[in-house]
Amino acid sequence: MNIVFLGPPGAGKGTQAKILIEKYGIPQISTGDMLREHRAKGTELGKKAQEYMDKGQLVPDEIILGMVKERLSQADCAKGFILDGFPRTVAQAEALDKILSEMGKKLDFALALVVPDELLVERLTGRRTCKSCGMMYHVKYKPPKVEGKCDACGGELYQRPDDNEETVRNRLKVYHESTAPLIDYYNKKGILKEIDGSKSIDEITKQLIQILEGK
Repeated sequence: MNIVFLGPPGAGKGTQAKILIEKYGIPQISTGDMLREHRAKGTELGKKAQEYMDKGQLVPDEIILGMVKERLSQADCAKGFILDGFPRTVAQAEALDKILSEMGKKLDFALALVVPDELLVERLTGRRTCKSCGMMYHVKYKPPKVEGKCDACGGELYQRPDDNEETVRNRLKVYHESTAPLIDYYNKKGILKEIDGSKSIDEITKQLIQILEGK
């Protein structure tokens, strides 16, 4: 089961990916995790990526694709994988198809979580993080027992800079501009499945399992 997960920031991709990983025993592949691992190990790809990051530049596609190819060839991906946060553009999607074809594989599903922007803004701007232990809260959906204080350690809660409204709306704008063509790309291939991401976590999981198991 080879899956690409699409969805805007705050759609709940990470939560659903974790559930599917446990249910089906296939790994979640995140480009962020791969970048951190390659940099930590000091691999050739990691060193090249670091050069761009040190200059504040985006890591070029060829480096990311090299990491993706290397990761997909590992033994734990033999039964399938969930790609999260990649591809982000049609060019990356085409390159991914080429890599998979060379490996004798193909994508089975592109799962797109669809959530109205206003709900995403509410979800993201309401997030609060503990400065001490990193525990996450939400002013509406998961408030702490004492306002501004972490239930676990009593640490101070704060709003991350990238969770303020202006930044969130900008992130959503960038997402829509770059990912709309990607949704069209996978739709034309006949593997796109759209899921209502405004439902509860359990309801979204149920929708996903019905799609994956062909019910």
